[in-house]
Amino acid sequence: MATSKTQPAKKKTTGTAAVKKKNAMHRYEEEHFVDSTKPVWNYSLFAHADISNFHNGTLYTAYELFGSHPLEVLNRAGFYFAVWAPNATELSVIGDFNNWNKGEHPLIVRLDKSGIWEGFIPGFKKGDAYKYHIKGFKGIELVKGDPYARFWELRPGTASIGWQASYTWTDQEWMKKRKKHNALQAPWSVYEVQLGSWMRPVKTDEESFNTYAQISERLVPYVKEMGFTHVELMPVMEFPYDGSWGYQGTGYFAPTSRFGTPDDYMAMIDSFHQSDIGVIMDWVPSHFPYDAHGLFMFDGTHTYEYGDMSMGFHPDWNSYVFNYKRGEVKSFLISSARYWFDAFHIDGMRVDAVSSMLRLDYSRSEGQWQPNIHGGNGNLEAIEFIKHFNETMYRDFPDIQTIAEEATDWPKISRPTTQEGLGFGMKWMMGWMHDTLDYFKLDPLMRQYHQDKFSFSMMYYYDENFMLPLSHDEVVHGKSPMIYKMPGDEWQKFANLRLLYTYMYTHPGAKLLFMGNEFAQTTEWNYKTELSWELLQFDCHMMMQNCVRDLNHLYRDEPALHELQFDMSGFEWVDLHHRAESVISYRRKGKRKKDDILVVLNMTPVVRQDWTLELTGKPEWKEIFNSDMEKYWGTGKVYNPSPEMRIVDKKQSKYEIKLHLPALGAVILK
Repeated sequence: MATSKTQPAKKKTTGTAAVKKKNAMHRYEEEHFVDSTKPVWNYSLFAHADISNFHNGTLYTAYELFGSHPLEVLNRAGFYFAVWAPNATELSVIGDFNNWNKGEHPLIVRLDKSGIWEGFIPGFKKGDAYKYHIKGFKGIELVKGDPYARFWELRPGTASIGWQASYTWTDQEWMKKRKKHNALQAPWSVYEVQLGSWMRPVKTDEESFNTYAQISERLVPYVKEMGFTHVELMPVMEFPYDGSWGYQGTGYFAPTSRFGTPDDYMAMIDSFHQSDIGVIMDWVPSHFPYDAHGLFMFDGTHTYEYGDMSMGFHPDWNSYVFNYKRGEVKSFLISSARYWFDAFHIDGMRVDAVSSMLRLDYSRSEGQWQPNIHGGNGNLEAIEFIKHFNETMYRDFPDIQTIAEEATDWPKISRPTTQEGLGFGMKWMMGWMHDTLDYFKLDPLMRQYHQDKFSFSMMYYYDENFMLPLSHDEVVHGKSPMIYKMPGDEWQKFANLRLLYTYMYTHPGAKLLFMGNEFAQTTEWNYKTELSWELLQFDCHMMMQNCVRDLNHLYRDEPALHELQFDMSGFEWVDLHHRAESVISYRRKGKRKKDDILVVLNMTPVVRQDWTLELTGKPEWKEIFNSDMEKYWGTGKVYNPSPEMRIVDKKQSKYEIKLHLPALGAVILK
C-alpha cells in the first residue's frame, strides 16, 4: 500500500467538483446581490467557513474560489474574479477586454476585512488576457498577474489568461490500479526530463519547442520502450526565464504555455497513463523570483514572502522565501500542490530544495540569521507547513508519493508525522550520489583505498526511504557529463559507466536517471538545445542505451530488486574483504528465497578467473546479466554459463561458487 511507509490513510474529502461548484453557486445566490448596471457585479463564491479556513491555512481547494472562473449569472456569461491583496486600497481587472484601462472594472473588497477582492465581469471570455491593477501600500501602483491563474501568456508576455479546462480523461483504468504501481514495494525507475530540451523541432533553436502533443508522440513510447516506470518532469509550472529551468516560477496553478494549453498538458499525462507510466512533477514551494508581475511585494508589502530578509531572501538563488507562518500563504501553497494531483492526475511530487526550507541558517553565515524560539536553526513554521502538506496530500490522494530533495542529515524526512517525521514518501539519497561519483571517478587501481566510501551508504540506508538520483544537477555547471566522469580510455569509460549503472540498479532504493545519461551524452546538459541524439549512430552509445534498457527491465522483473527495497531484510553483504582486488559482492533478497539475486562487481580493469565466493542456501545459480556482453559494447569473452559449485558444509547449506569476472564488469546471478 502506498501509504504504508508514509502517512496513515485518512478519510477522503467528500464531494465531487461538480457538487462543490453547485454548492458554491448556491452560496452567492443566497448571500449576495447583483447590480447589473455596473461593469463588475458584486457576486461571491465564498462561504464564511472558506474565509476562516483561508486565514487559518486550511483552505485546501483555494483554486476553486480564487483566480478567474467562467460563470453564467442572470443569463450573462462572464468570469468571476477573486484575489487576496490585504493592503490594497483599489484593485481592478485590466486586459484585452477593456483595452487595459485601469479602474474600468474595479473589484469589490469584502467587508469582513479578509483582504479579498472579488466580482463578476459579464462578457469576459475564455482566452482573454488579464492582470490586476493594484493601488497598494502607501499608494504604490502595481500591475500583477493572477496568483491563481490556470494559464498564462507565452513569455515574454506576462499576462494571465482566463481558462477553463474541458479535457475528458481516459485514464480510469490507470487510476484504479495506480495504488499498486506507486507503492513503495513497486519498482521506481524514474526518467527525469526537461521538456524543452529533451527533443526540439530544430535542434539549437531556443524558440523551437515541441507541443505537449508532439512530446507525447515521441517521449511516451521512448520511456515505455526503455523500461522506465515513471517520468519526472522538471518544473512545468509557468516561469518567465528559460535559464531558471522552471525553478523560478510565477504560475503555481498553470502548466507553462511554451508547449500548449492546460488541456494539452492533461492529454500528455493521460498518454503516459495509457502506457502504464506514472508522472512525477517537480514543485517549488521554497522560493519565488522578483519578477514585477509575480508574487513579490504583491500589494506593495511583503504579502507572500517574509518581511524579515534574514528569513525572506535566498542568497543562493536571488529569490524570495514564502512566509510559512501566514495562513493565507499556507492555503495558497497546499492548494497549489493539491491542484496538480486533483486536476492533472499526477502520481507523485518531488519537492525542491527542502533543506533550504527547514534551516534558518541555510547558506547564511553567523550573524545573518536568527535562531528560533528554542535557540535552534530549524524553521518551525516551514517544518509545520511541510508536515501539513504531506498529511493533506496522502489523506486526499493515498495512491501517490511525495519525494523530498533534501541534502542534509535532518532526521525522519520520509517517516510519518505520527512518528515525529516530516511525512514524505521518499527522499533523494544525495550522500549516496556524492560518494558513488567520488568512488567511480578514481583511477581503478586506487579504489582499494576508498572502499569505505563505496560501502558507507548501507550504514545509514534504512534511516529513510531513499531514491538514488543521478539527476540534472550532476551534468551541468562544469561537472561534466556522466561518461567523462569515468576514468580510463574510451572502452574503460563505457565499462565503468555500465558498472556504475549496474550498481545503482542493484542497490536498494528507487532509481532516478536524467535524460541523456542512458546513452552516455558527451556534453553537459544545455537547456538551449536538445540532447545529442545523433550519438546513437555509434555502437558505444547505442549499446549503452541497450544496457540501461535491460537494467530497467531487470529491476522491474526481479522481485528481489524492488519488493524489499526499503526493508532491512532485502540486502546482505556477501564479500567486502577483498579490498586489494576491489571485488565487491552482495545479495538482494525477495520475499521468496528462490527470488534472491547475487551481484558481483569487479572494480578494476583486470579479468578475474575462478573467483571464489562462499554462500548459503541452495547451490543453484544462473547468470542473468553481465555488463561485459557484446551487445553492451563489452568484450563478450568473460561470462558464466554454468558456474562451478562445491559443497562446503551440507548441514549448514554452505557452498563455494566459482565465477569468471570481466574487467570493470558486473555479473548478476539468480
